[in-house]
Amino acid sequence: MHFHHNGYVSIDPRVEFPAGYGENRSEELPDEMDVLIVGSGPAGMIAAAQLSQFPDVNTRLIERRDGRLPLGQADGIQARSVETFQAFEFAEELIREAYHLTEMCFWKPDPQNPQNIIRTARTPDDPNNISEFPHLIVNQARVLDYFREFAERSPGRITPDYGIEFLSLDIDKDGTNEYPVSVHLRYVAGERAGEERTVCAKYVVGCDGARSGVRKSIGRTLTGMSANHAWGVMDVLANTDFPDMHTKCAISSKHGSILHIPREGGHLVRMYIDLGEVPEDDNHRVRETTIEQIIDRANAILTPYSLDVKQVAWHSVYEVGHRLTDHFDDVNPDDRGAVCPRVFITGDACHTHSAKAGQGMNVSMQDGWNIAWKLGQVLSGRAPSSLLDTYSGERQEIAKNLIDFDKEWSTLMATPADQLPDPAYLENFYVKTAEFPAGFMTEYQPSMITSTAEHQNLATGFPIGKRFRSAEVMRRLDAYVRHLGHEHKADGRYRLYVFADDAPVQEKSTVDALAEKLLHDPRSPFVQFRKEGDDISTLIEPNVIYQSEYTTFTCPEVPEIFRPPVGELGLDYWEKIYSVIPENNIFDVRGISKDGAVVIVRPDQYVAAVLPLNDFEGICAYFEGALAPVK
Repeated sequence: MHFHHNGYVSIDPRVEFPAGYGENRSEELPDEMDVLIVGSGPAGMIAAAQLSQFPDVNTRLIERRDGRLPLGQADGIQARSVETFQAFEFAEELIREAYHLTEMCFWKPDPQNPQNIIRTARTPDDPNNISEFPHLIVNQARVLDYFREFAERSPGRITPDYGIEFLSLDIDKDGTNEYPVSVHLRYVAGERAGEERTVCAKYVVGCDGARSGVRKSIGRTLTGMSANHAWGVMDVLANTDFPDMHTKCAISSKHGSILHIPREGGHLVRMYIDLGEVPEDDNHRVRETTIEQIIDRANAILTPYSLDVKQVAWHSVYEVGHRLTDHFDDVNPDDRGAVCPRVFITGDACHTHSAKAGQGMNVSMQDGWNIAWKLGQVLSGRAPSSLLDTYSGERQEIAKNLIDFDKEWSTLMATPADQLPDPAYLENFYVKTAEFPAGFMTEYQPSMITSTAEHQNLATGFPIGKRFRSAEVMRRLDAYVRHLGHEHKADGRYRLYVFADDAPVQEKSTVDALAEKLLHDPRSPFVQFRKEGDDISTLIEPNVIYQSEYTTFTCPEVPEIFRPPVGELGLDYWEKIYSVIPENNIFDVRGISKDGAVVIVRPDQYVAAVLPLNDFEGICAYFEGALAPVK
């Protein structure tokens, strides 16, 4: 953590000094704002957290509830999400309080006594070691708390405006209105309850769930179908003789199926209980199933074991549905490129699916992060407005892939074991597809911010369009082993990783030549996009990784671009100079050419480009497409 750059700091270093709109934040929702976020769920809170790092962007978040969420419905935290939490500086705290999933047990009917279940398999949760981060279970409300705390202590000082309900919106499309989105609201709590008003925004982000009013206001509809299958879900405190009570389980019996998930805190467990097929003329009557009936069903499925429920923390009944909108913003296909999108929808507002793949909260957070950094870049003048067109295209494809996966997984979960292709089909599918639910199969297609794979062979372990997969390096200034990707804070900046061909003390180094151009050439993104008064690394953080051991060179020998002056005092910044760890060489681990390579990473941790070490023109061309000229 880097915090003494503007002088000595003795307070909590996580609390950044306020700036911009954070210096004098109004407690009253203003009449005009840059961004209005509707809904404080996972997508809304991560969007607010990211935009709090853009203090010159006036961002507000409204929520119908009168306060924080006390109990969330989502609980599964995939490894990609924990990576994301690392960028927002609370992964370690959440890891400590969460339940860690290490394996999954599979239970099926006993061939000798089919009325009873027996354990038939154990599978490791991450059999292929796809991430250094764990798979966790924790209450969604705690995730929202952490994002809210990050937003509140960031320069923008964003806090939710509770007790305000979204009613509708209108968009002025004549192009002359600076705040073209008129949003109609109603106060539902406090002294102003019942009062209605209209505010205006440049952009609106709808994070308001499956019944989204924002989605309806822009004419988008969720299309798809239900699977005519119902599940009861309950969070309970209970005693039992079931031996895997605190292990994740997929249970298939003659009486139905259960997906069993232990929760954080040592006693709480969640059970998704199969309630069977729902007739087409049911008209949602299955949702009237009582908690007592759900518990009875669970006990039948668990035979010969029993469940003595002492307390129900939460329960619900839902019918599996897979629905998707065709676009995640207000722009129709014929207008794409000619009209700037003004309203965006995220999470359940634009894609719904079952809860059993553990994807709802995880994918929603990536939606919110994706649109938030782009809005921050555009509204702060760093990027052209065309950047906003990439949101719908990128995230709609990911949502479709998720729904396709969830259809298969939820169907398998509801299929009796004796009707599967082979006895081990379910557990083999779980292991084979582990990378998808973990969040690591997202791969963005070429666009203005994602290059083609022409030079992918220079860094095969950093596939373009996929998230930057971390590996260990040695930080030179203090000989401290760090995970390179973990140093990427969600501050809205791009990362430029220069994997060097040799040490800085060598003559005629390719890195030295590149560094000189990056620092001084007028076309360099560090020069042409830098505003007066900004640090060199305000938009793009330069990193260098040498193949030599750290003892063979010193930080002052490294080119200046990699140790730029920062802050009011102009202090040299040495923290982004790295070397390899011989026994765990990142060049070998991530397939990086020994001739070196340049890897550009987007603000949301996705690999944007891989280029040769001597391709200064390629670096310039990439950023000329992604950033806006200085005005």
